[in-house]
Amino acid sequence: MQKMAIQCPAEEVLKLLSGKWKPQIFRLALDGPLRFNALLRTIEGANKQALAISLRELVDEGYLDKLTIRQKPLHIEYTLSERGRALIPVFRQLEQLP
Repeated sequence: MQKMAIQCPAEEVLKLLSGKWKPQIFRLALDGPLRFNALLRTIEGANKQALAISLRELVDEGYLDKLTIRQKPLHIEYTLSERGRALIPVFRQLEQLP
């Protein structure tokens, strides 16, 4: 008997939320583009290394898009990707749980 790979949106969101700072990053990305230093100031207790790892993993997993803005000063913005936006309804439902 062959197993079927069934994608469960809730399971995908739970995997997303399993990393350090990932839930906060995802939540903040719902409001628009993110910058590294702004995240560092906004997320209490975050440090550069852990934040950089979480952002890299979210980009690698396809939840965030990374855009380099080549204006002075050069900066990078992170936005929800199509895959990340697809998880918004499930994320919103989890936020409403008691």
